[in-house]
Amino acid sequence: MKGDSKANANNGIIRTLDLKQNHIRLLYAVILVIGIVVSFIGVAPLIWVALSGFKDIREFSRETTILPRTFDIGVYIKTWNQLHFARYYLNSFISVAGSVVCSVFFNGLLGYALSKVKPAGSKIVMMMIMWCLLIPSATSVVPLFINISKLGLTGTFIPLWLAIGANAFYVVLFKNFFDELPQSLIEAAKIDGATNFTIFARIAVPLSKAIMMVIVMYSINAAWSDFLLPYLVLNNTSLETVMVRLFMFRGGRTSDVDVLRSIVFAVVPPIVLFFVFQKQITQVTIQSGIKG
Repeated sequence: MKGDSKANANNGIIRTLDLKQNHIRLLYAVILVIGIVVSFIGVAPLIWVALSGFKDIREFSRETTILPRTFDIGVYIKTWNQLHFARYYLNSFISVAGSVVCSVFFNGLLGYALSKVKPAGSKIVMMMIMWCLLIPSATSVVPLFINISKLGLTGTFIPLWLAIGANAFYVVLFKNFFDELPQSLIEAAKIDGATNFTIFARIAVPLSKAIMMVIVMYSINAAWSDFLLPYLVLNNTSLETVMVRLFMFRGGRTSDVDVLRSIVFAVVPPIVLFFVFQKQITQVTIQSGIKG
């Protein structure tokens, strides 16, 4: 019985028995071809950029073939050293690390308060958070930068950390997840004398690993790829992130081939991150779809 149930769980939508029918086999072939075409369209630009990075400026200018004449990884190492990418990587990692901590802690704490503590005025706060989802983020950049300048926080990572630590979307995700936690656990902890923060740290957080994984993925991607606010806050400093410096290369003396190699350096970390956490991302997506 266990073997049969396991086999059924791994069958998927189309079973092996279904493929014996001609129309199912044709449908499967069409879906497979469409999937391959869409995947190729998505991956082709990245492949072109990576292959073009192996060319020199003359070969790139002629652009007779997609494949380079040689695959010398030394040209990438040379660009990495010349453009001092190690420093910009370190700056981006600092920005990402602080953003992840702030996004999980502050947004999670507010989401828990709105879900379980429900202090006076919590409905008004939740309504304001929902209204924030309707406001384009670009419209708040100017007043946000003015406040950052008045506080003297330009040239530091603190505004980047706090900006992503006050994300309305993350708060809504946390609140919806905490709404599913059994209220009996919260009441039992209160009877034992635990404070609200203790319940959040020792009960809610360990039980919310799934949603925390989602928030961490979103935060890393947002912090790594963010350009506008880091450009305004960190421009002309030694703390410029990869995306900011990548934009600066366009106006300098950097060749087009070096820019392409820099693009490869910029997209490698998110790709590696996806492959490392691919299983967790897929599981969380499936679980979210089932709950929805």
